Amino acid sequence: MRVTRSLALLLVLAPAVAGCAGPPSAQLGVAPPPPPVPGATAMGSIDAYVYGAPRAPVAGAPAPAPVERGLFASAAPPLAAPVPVAPAPGAPAPAPDDRGLFAGPIGPAAAPPVARVAAPRAAAPINAAAYAPEPRNKAYTLDSGDRLRVVVFGQDGLSNSYLVDASGHIAMPLIGSVSARGLTTDELSSRIADRLRQGFVREPHVAVEVEAYRPFFILGEVTQPGQYPYVADMTVETAVAIAGGFGPRAYRQTVELTRIVNGRQEQMTVPPSYALRPGDTINVHERWF
Repeated sequence: MRVTRSLALLLVLAPAVAGCAGPPSAQLGVAPPPPPVPGATAMGSIDAYVYGAPRAPVAGAPAPAPVERGLFASAAPPLAAPVPVAPAPGAPAPAPDDRGLFAGPIGPAAAPPVARVAAPRAAAPINAAAYAPEPRNKAYTLDSGDRLRVVVFGQDGLSNSYLVDASGHIAMPLIGSVSARGLTTDELSSRIADRLRQGFVREPHVAVEVEAYRPFFILGEVTQPGQYPYVADMTVETAVAIAGGFGPRAYRQTVELTRIVNGRQEQMTVPPSYALRPGDTINVHERWF
């Protein structure tokens, strides 16, 4: 009996309870949550009601990083790369601002500066004829500064040592001044004999030899520059050795040589193996690096 009364009471009260039931948001005047977005990531219920559903991700964009509240930041489209603009002809280069950026269009990168290497000091132009090595057996020609030993057989008063003076002559008894510049020893002996035949000696026999060569001169980047006696078959290298060797900053590939040729002074650039003559002046230049 009691069970029947309870069931009847439930059947009577069920419509009333169903009419009073409703969503809490409708009873409290709060707007219902928005419908879910297709493809969106599931959210926490409370955060979704408060902050709203996230936007749909952009195709090709990287996945958004989660934040503290469990939400995902909306993905932003990627930025387009800046297109460099060619600078106008003659326009000055853009100056960087305080942030290290360049104002205005960016032109092509400037080429790096080219390193300049100092070249060795240029010497006088090379004289091709004088640059060619001379034969070792070439006859030596006399000039000022040479000391000669002249022997006249049977004439002790004429046999003596004679110095070729600045004018290129030697002074002998009886025949006086005899020109010796530019002559070999054989040519000078013949000339002296011809002068003696002119009423002094009937059949003269004359011999001439070089007793001391005129000096050579060396200056520039050597240990002891100065004047030195010439030695037969000398080269520039042996002359530098006589002067104590090259200095620490000497340019050793070539030297500048000054020589008297046919009464004129000539300058040439020669290697260390070049043959020297008495009276030559060697100038060893300083290297720049």
